[in-house]
Amino acid sequence: MDMSWLFWFFFLGSFLTPLFQQKLLEGQRRSIIVRMERRRKSRVVTLIHRQETVSFLGIPVSRYIDIDDSEEILRAIRLTPSDMPIDLIVHSPGGLVLAAEQIACALIRHKAPVSVFVPHYAMSGGTLVALAADHIVMDSNAVLGPVDPQLGQMPAASLLKVLEQKNSNDIDDQTLVLADVARKALRQVRELVVTIITANGMPKERAEALADLLSQGTWTHDYPISAEEARELGLPVGTDMPEEVYALMMLYPQHGRGRPSVNYIPLPYEMPKRGKGTLGGFLSAWRGGGDEA
Repeated sequence: MDMSWLFWFFFLGSFLTPLFQQKLLEGQRRSIIVRMERRRKSRVVTLIHRQETVSFLGIPVSRYIDIDDSEEILRAIRLTPSDMPIDLIVHSPGGLVLAAEQIACALIRHKAPVSVFVPHYAMSGGTLVALAADHIVMDSNAVLGPVDPQLGQMPAASLLKVLEQKNSNDIDDQTLVLADVARKALRQVRELVVTIITANGMPKERAEALADLLSQGTWTHDYPISAEEARELGLPVGTDMPEEVYALMMLYPQHGRGRPSVNYIPLPYEMPKRGKGTLGGFLSAWRGGGDEA
């Protein structure tokens, strides 16, 4: 056989295999979403950002909340009957404020109950979206985050600190312009947060205090807000996560970097009382201890 045929077989296999794998993943994801929708009688929408490989080249692509996301979610909301609940699964580091704001406002306008599920984290713009929900369901180890605006790599609140600590004559024009934009951004995000959480029934005075805490640079931008702290802040948070959400997250694999750094046997280990025929008894025997009553 001409060796060139082997080359072309290898090339086609390398090109088509990832496509088949992606289609298989999409089918499995759809199956879980349909199962969850039937059980909860809701519209399930996902906003999941992971690094995934592209084509046969294996190029990792980082994702965040963008206008494409807001357009798709707004379309899904429009297609959902007004009396049907919406379940939104969010796993995101954040993204564009405009896109997150559009999603949050559309969720508020939906008349039926809206639940946001956070299996791992929903930071920044992801938290902004979660604030629009009637009920937030977090894994007991999941986190939300502050929603203070960022200008490039710089927190807006920190830019204003420069004006407080230096004479304006000693500050360059670009920093002065950025500080002016930062002031506007902080005000706009604060007003947005107040609008969102008062729409869900929180008293305005309490909503303003929470908006100050979340949007005005109280913490670093990656500060983790646990489920317990979120409840203390007055957010409607529970931890009863549906199993379908965990199963769905397993179908969004993180891009590999060679040898995995985490490995385990994926079984829900239960350590029964040691005895013959139990895992404890097996481990004891394996260690040379024999059977134990």
